[in-house]
Amino acid sequence: MRAPALTLAALTACALSSGCVTAAAGAAAGVGLFAVQDRTIGEGIDDAMASQRVKTRLMAADRAAFQEVDVEVAGGNLLLSGSVPTRDHRQAAETIARSVPNLSGIYNELVVGEPSTWGRGAQDEWISAQIRARLAASRDVRAINVNIETFHGNVYLMGIARSEFELHQAAEIASVVAGVRRVVSFMEVRAAPAPYYAQPAQSPPAPEYRAAAAAPEPAVNLGY
Repeated sequence: MRAPALTLAALTACALSSGCVTAAAGAAAGVGLFAVQDRTIGEGIDDAMASQRVKTRLMAADRAAFQEVDVEVAGGNLLLSGSVPTRDHRQAAETIARSVPNLSGIYNELVVGEPSTWGRGAQDEWISAQIRARLAASRDVRAINVNIETFHGNVYLMGIARSEFELHQAAEIASVVAGVRRVVSFMEVRAAPAPYYAQPAQSPPAPEYRAAAAAPEPAVNLGY
């Protein structure tokens, strides 16, 4: 009977908790970052607000059970990672995530019954930092477009790659960092936008003026 109770709690949290004010504040703080990424500022704000809404609803449903759940949204795709105490909580977390509108996909990578320790958390942070540094040093990857989540040595990559080659390079770089157990890439391949000076002009054509036709000169009567 536990699963129905959890599902009901999840749906109740969705109805009662919007988190709109907090989400808007977090989205505004990230505008500077969105401006230098390949996603638009609007996309970045939508992703940040969706992530905050899910976090708020998880905490409203069961703070103790969902305190180790990480929520990451990139390009409209949402990743749930971390741990929960039971399989019922795992399903309830996904139910809550699916209640948030305008998400393209939900990836549920939550593990059951594996709470993190302080030491394990520090190790995961170290792994993420090493991957970020190596991506930033690579000429083949635009690191600013890549979001990294690490839990118990499992690395999840989200964001935008400008080609299939870049996508594979990012995963390859992450896989060779010490302590990494596996790498799962949810990155989206999207061609880089053309620079503003290379885009065709969209200005309207210049107006065209024509001189009015000259009136015929009056006939001269010479008296013949």
